[in-house]
Amino acid sequence: MSIAVTRPPGEARSAAYSIGPVGTFFAVLRRDLFVTGKEIPVFLAQVGLQPLLLLFVFGRILTDLGYARAGYAHLLFPGIVALTATLTALQSTALPLVLDFSFTKEIEDRLLAPLPISWVAIEKILFASLRALISAVIMFPVGIGVLGSVPWRVAGVPLLVVVLVIGSLVGSALGMTLGTLVPPHRINIMFALVLTPLIFTGCSQYPWPSLHRLEWFQWLTTLNPLTYVSEGLRGALVPQVPHMRSWVCVLMLFVSLAVFGTIGIRGFLRRSID
Repeated sequence: MSIAVTRPPGEARSAAYSIGPVGTFFAVLRRDLFVTGKEIPVFLAQVGLQPLLLLFVFGRILTDLGYARAGYAHLLFPGIVALTATLTALQSTALPLVLDFSFTKEIEDRLLAPLPISWVAIEKILFASLRALISAVIMFPVGIGVLGSVPWRVAGVPLLVVVLVIGSLVGSALGMTLGTLVPPHRINIMFALVLTPLIFTGCSQYPWPSLHRLEWFQWLTTLNPLTYVSEGLRGALVPQVPHMRSWVCVLMLFVSLAVFGTIGIRGFLRRSID
């Protein structure tokens, strides 16, 4: 004899539409990507203006005027792509966090979602990394438009993808660290004190081995994660230029991701509890 069990209509609908933490995670991620898609012109202006001007001035103007060698533009391009990806990831994490925790309180809606709090932090890191990857891809047509051509090697694509993905995650984790550890009223000072050294000690305008005459500065650049993104992309796109070993770049990026990811997520948990 079989017994048929029927559920109340409300309970059946609730079971049909309920999703677990994984489904909620990707629903929040899709929502953020959808919002970015509606703001494409603003996003393109935000991520493309500074790199475009750097490429135009350093790669085109200085070369045409004879102040830089003809091959400098191709040496510069991987560094500009690295700079674009890292800064986009950092800013896409740090600035929204400062606003969410201080003024808009939008973070409260995320914390009420059926997600572990640490997953909310991971979603923000992943979302900022996707924005950074899009900005890095955009730099290739921008580079062609400004410079006429950009360095490209099919054999270097695997290394290019690995370095860009890990480098974007590192930039996001660094943004999470800064956005959760720095008080909101200090955020302007933080960007002034952090972004400028990050840009000029990240080997985006020069190869790391060329600093051998300034040994103290060469070692200083090793503290900057951007250095490993820049050198890794040079190894992928212009291997004929002296550069840091690719395996060293990948290893140090993983180390940076572990360090800043741990600090950033812990800072996010602390701010969320507060």
